[in-house]
Amino acid sequence: MLVFTFPGQGSQRPGMGAPWVDHPSWELVADASDAVDRDVAGLLLDADQDELTQTRNAQLACFTLSMVVLDAIERTGLAPVATAGHSLGEYSALVAVGALAFDEGVRLVAERGEAMQMAAEDQPGTMAAVLGLEVEQCWVACRRADADVWVANDNAPGQVVIAGDPDGVTRAGEIARELGAKKVMRFPVGGAFHTPLMASARTRLRKAIANCRFTDCEVPVVANVDATAHRDAEDWPALLSAQLSSPVLWRQTLSELGALGATHVVEVGPGGVLTGMAKRGLAGVTTLPVGTPDDVDRLLEAMAPTAHISSHPLLNDGEHLFVRERLVVAPAAGVFTPDPDVPAEGGQLQVGGLLGTVNGTEVRSPFSGALQGMLAVGGERVVDGQPIAWLLAG
Repeated sequence: MLVFTFPGQGSQRPGMGAPWVDHPSWELVADASDAVDRDVAGLLLDADQDELTQTRNAQLACFTLSMVVLDAIERTGLAPVATAGHSLGEYSALVAVGALAFDEGVRLVAERGEAMQMAAEDQPGTMAAVLGLEVEQCWVACRRADADVWVANDNAPGQVVIAGDPDGVTRAGEIARELGAKKVMRFPVGGAFHTPLMASARTRLRKAIANCRFTDCEVPVVANVDATAHRDAEDWPALLSAQLSSPVLWRQTLSELGALGATHVVEVGPGGVLTGMAKRGLAGVTTLPVGTPDDVDRLLEAMAPTAHISSHPLLNDGEHLFVRERLVVAPAAGVFTPDPDVPAEGGQLQVGGLLGTVNGTEVRSPFSGALQGMLAVGGERVVDGQPIAWLLAG
């Protein structure tokens, strides 16, 4: 069973969008720029480390690139049975399952980044990773520090993040070493994320959330706040609001994904931090980071022959996408009209073979092979990138 996880702030790096510029999924970057009236392409291609580290820039850049990578994966027909995202990544997970529209997701992430940046400037804080000490002892260190410092992320066994007032984090780190921590590493951030010091950002975020429309989803998202799988739209306003000032329960989230039956855990977006956590937290599960077009090809190879085709009403439960199988997808959004000369099932389709049109735009196959079935019917409204036909290439 395939599970998608989405990274959060800190996974960004300069030039991370460059491998995607010539890929069809890059068009989402322009859509994101239009949604928030910002140059998102510039963040993904030209921003230096200092610019990209700013919270308002880092969150928008990471979210958008995760959506580009997700779109590229969806074009292959692969789909998850569950998703989760670390902090910011939870917004990516919600868009991935259709619980939140892409444009609303972009605007909400941009507002979240601005709110958190301002909160950090008003009340400076910092974060530090504590390695080799379990979460219960990290809480002890925070309490004994007698300062504004808390556990912010319970990431994996022996990998915890504390956050708060800089002096408090320093003191808690010293106590953590006394309790047996192997290492305490300060992060280059100016805010104490996922602690009460984000209270002012939470107030602003609540207003932005109130302007969004969430929808129920078939594929569950495991939430940071309670490490529980959620499908109901009504759950998310409170969960996203609480997340900002609450610890990220990532270790428990991985356990929940395992309980849901995960066999392949794919990190969708920049970086590979979550992949490392999944390797530590989920025994016997295949893990893979996907952040470039080449990684998408490696994912297809890793999944065959167990990868699920993207859900579609004409697909039966249990069918799979093998390496030789290919999906022809819609080149635009609109109503699909099949070509009357499309071969019957099992018939041969050549490269460039016409399958029909979407609002007048021709749907031609980039592959040759035997037609296994049509995944869209005449008169159906399809979206850009939705599978239209299924071929056995060769």
